[in-house]
Amino acid sequence: MIDLSSSLWVKKRKVRAEMVNRGSHGSGGLFSGRFHARKLTPSVITFYTIIMFAFSIFVFLFYVRNVTVDQDPRPLLSRQSNPHQVPELHPHYAKQLWDSPFNHGLHQCVEPTTKYIAAKGFDRYLTVRSNGGLNQMRTGISDMVAVAHMMNATLVIPQLDKRSFWKDSSVFSDIFDKIHFVESLKGDIRIVNELPKNLEGIPRARKHFTSWAGVGYYTDMTRLWSDYQVIHVAKSDSRLANNDLPLDIQRLRCRAMYQALRFSPPIENLGKRLVDRLRTHGGRYIALHLRYEKDMLSFTGCAYGLTDAESEELRILRENTNYWKVKKINSTEQRIGGFCPLTPKEVGIFLRALGYPSSTPIYIAAGEIYGGNTLLSELSSRFPNLIFKESLATPEELKDFTNHASQSAALDYIICVESDVFVPSYSGNMARAVEGHRRFLGHRKTINPDRKGLVGIFDKLETGVLEEGRELSHMVQRMHKNRQGAPRKRHGSLPGVKGRARFRTEESFYENPYPECICGSLSKLQIT
Repeated sequence: MIDLSSSLWVKKRKVRAEMVNRGSHGSGGLFSGRFHARKLTPSVITFYTIIMFAFSIFVFLFYVRNVTVDQDPRPLLSRQSNPHQVPELHPHYAKQLWDSPFNHGLHQCVEPTTKYIAAKGFDRYLTVRSNGGLNQMRTGISDMVAVAHMMNATLVIPQLDKRSFWKDSSVFSDIFDKIHFVESLKGDIRIVNELPKNLEGIPRARKHFTSWAGVGYYTDMTRLWSDYQVIHVAKSDSRLANNDLPLDIQRLRCRAMYQALRFSPPIENLGKRLVDRLRTHGGRYIALHLRYEKDMLSFTGCAYGLTDAESEELRILRENTNYWKVKKINSTEQRIGGFCPLTPKEVGIFLRALGYPSSTPIYIAAGEIYGGNTLLSELSSRFPNLIFKESLATPEELKDFTNHASQSAALDYIICVESDVFVPSYSGNMARAVEGHRRFLGHRKTINPDRKGLVGIFDKLETGVLEEGRELSHMVQRMHKNRQGAPRKRHGSLPGVKGRARFRTEESFYENPYPECICGSLSKLQIT
């Protein structure tokens, strides 16, 4: 007799086995991978391990690239949302803040050409009264060296200005190395300390040579030698044209300015010591020519941010200074036109926007800041590491410079020329002279604020339309991308300006002595 229950049980077992087989071998089985995982061989395990390890490495490198090698070309400071929190700059951007622009292999070239002939006018004398501050006198004396050569005259050591705003009683040898000056130019002109005794009382021609004159003018002036043995020049500044002069005359100006007019040993020695102390103090430093003194604000008529009483004080000073010809000045128009120096607050905003961290050492090359610590605090609140020569030198070292503004300015000049970055708040005589010297020495980094362009930005900050931070930094950095001392030829006069007025709008020769005194390649350095 057949047991049906046993038969049914067997059939059920077979059906279940078939279902399990279909599930484990089919493409979409319900139990696939859940209860019957395939046994992996050692080689397969090794393969999957390598794949997972490679994927992990790829994810790690992708993450690091996006975090540490940020592709945004702006400094990190310009992309922060909080202007008062300055993160540490990535080394790539920090390097850009300090590096000098690429100089394209340019070199100094001041040697005379083979056609050059030294002056031999031993019996004709040129006496000069230099006018203005230190750098106005330096450029004027350099011009007079060239004028003496063109007029074939002996140059008497120039008298320095003692009647200007600074009332400095220094004589030539107090500021300049007189022996070096005479010796270094002996192949160009003859220089003597004073007129010969027999010529002291004779009549002399007194001339105000015309401004920005060329060779033709001075050739014509040689007719004076037929009546006079001595010509006295009452003013020395801007007596030579910036352009269209013979190459040898331009190079002579450079030899006078950058080689012959070396400062006196006491000034040179102390200046170098102060630079060394700055280097020890913080390594790299910015030299800021903060031209915010009383005389500059009065001369330019700039009263933005000052009280009514201060503005009136400046107006009275301008009225009472006879040699300042322009008396009525519209302060607002001056500022909008970019003719005013940046205020201490504006300088602070400007430097932070460029990306310099608040810890940056900044040497202040300036006289007494108008408004004192109240105005200066608007800069020091952003850059507390401000350094003055009074804090850098000892009272004993500075005692001989007291009441000698030109000697004190010479110390500032040395420190500015040797700085890693030079920033002038105004394009005055010192700013132009320092920039030109730094170009001559290899186009050291000089950042020239676009004062006219910055006015609109500062006004937006003042009214709350714009805030310090990413957007401001981007605007300022873009505006000054090509204003950092890179090599370029000297600018000519402004378009549309005609007559002699065009000379006033030209870039000063001493602000940029390229191309006459800076050559583009070794082949161009050859004397022609």
